Amino acid sequence: MARKTQGFTRKKILTLLLVCALILLLFFTAKSVFVKDDTPDLNTIEGREAYLKSLGWDIDRDSESFRSVVVPQKLEGIMAQYNKIQLRQGFDLNKHLGESCRQYCYDVTNYPGGTGKVIVSLYLQNGEVIAGDVHSTAVNGFMHGLSRSEASASPSPSLSPSPTGG
Repeated sequence: MARKTQGFTRKKILTLLLVCALILLLFFTAKSVFVKDDTPDLNTIEGREAYLKSLGWDIDRDSESFRSVVVPQKLEGIMAQYNKIQLRQGFDLNKHLGESCRQYCYDVTNYPGGTGKVIVSLYLQNGEVIAGDVHSTAVNGFMHGLSRSEASASPSPSLSPSPTGG
């Protein structure tokens, strides 16, 4: 008996592609409707506060200071040391050499040990964190990454003068 084979015709291929496209469209539409994105909008003070809260820090919102800064073309000296802190927390200023970003600073209100004035700095570019630190303003102060767990570890001696100006 002769066997009949069916090949893919142009019409079948186009129909299959259309069905796949519709399935993908439905998937992404359903995902955007039913899955809430919990990522805070770092372009707002509420978003920055939520982000810092997720890292364990309470801030004084009224202490906010802002300025535009440019990452140096080359990381040398203090800035090379500062980038080592950033690398430990998954950031790398080498990816942003010569680029401008926004620096937001806040007084930390819940730093353990009552060590005097402590500031958290966030460096943002296009609504994303590219660097950040927590540091003391004391002469022999400290500086470490953004995670609160670093506060219980031995903080790095301050990188004086502070690259955050705080």
